[in-house]
Amino acid sequence: MKKTVRDIDVRGKKVLVRVDFNVPLKDGQVSDDTRIRESLATIRYLLDQGATKVILMSHLGRPKGKIVPELRMDPVAKRLEQLLGQGVRKVDDCVGEEVKKAIAESPEKVILLENLRFHPEEEKNNADFAQQLAELGEIFVNDAFGTAHRAHASTAGIASYLPAVAGLLMEKEISHLSLLLEKPERPFVAILGGAKISDKLGVVRNFLSRCDFLLLGGGMANTFLKASGYDVGESLVEDEMLEECRSLLKEGGAKFALPQDVVIADKFEAEANSREVPAWGVVPGWRIMDIGPETIEMFTQNLPESKPWCGMGHWAFLNSPNSPREPSP
Repeated sequence: MKKTVRDIDVRGKKVLVRVDFNVPLKDGQVSDDTRIRESLATIRYLLDQGATKVILMSHLGRPKGKIVPELRMDPVAKRLEQLLGQGVRKVDDCVGEEVKKAIAESPEKVILLENLRFHPEEEKNNADFAQQLAELGEIFVNDAFGTAHRAHASTAGIASYLPAVAGLLMEKEISHLSLLLEKPERPFVAILGGAKISDKLGVVRNFLSRCDFLLLGGGMANTFLKASGYDVGESLVEDEMLEECRSLLKEGGAKFALPQDVVIADKFEAEANSREVPAWGVVPGWRIMDIGPETIEMFTQNLPESKPWCGMGHWAFLNSPNSPREPSP
């Protein structure tokens, strides 16, 4: 098992923590604070153990290396402050001398950096950017399980410059996942989502050998649908992964459950026209936005007595006494 915060002495140290605060916002406020709540155990533990500063860093949304005012971390800092019951200092960048100065002068022990993905270097795992992040702390704690599979500067790169351990949430997720993969109850069902298949290939292949069924949703399902011969219109698709998806579908056979129906829209905006159609009925020029009600029913049928083990960002795993139906061809 990877070393955790319990295995190190943080007293008197500045601790840099990668959290997953990629939370939904509505009208400038956090509309679902689950991920923030999940981080509280690690933050409080570090404070209780005498860390001088707990410096939190996260991405929010997909600003693609540019400053997007709507994706600033201020609403997150406000909600975190409410949940912690103490002050949280939000700084306006995540690297640089001004950030160092703000951390040093802050009377608050908890500091939240600005959106990491305002810098294109983050997703490129740029070594200089990772080193600049590392200069802000003395110990690195990774508590962002949902992004741990990404080789970004704040997850992989920074570990080259600081002693690195797992946070309490990361420890919990790994423990649950290890137990689940080693001794699962049967039938074992995996629900897979997220935007891309390219960064989850290893996960999918791993579960193919362990699961009885894989239920596919999210953006990645579009690529599998197209690989199956469906016209998906203007939907998010990784065309370079089509052959890989065809191979996985052939390998997995009846284990795969693709969406039977989908919600489509004529544009990616809140005011877009939308409708529910069969998976084979996507209107040219429209795009898939979500799974449809028949698919929701298919995914949930026979699972009311299932045992949720863990939810980890893009994935949830369940054990059910009955198998879900296969999708219609």
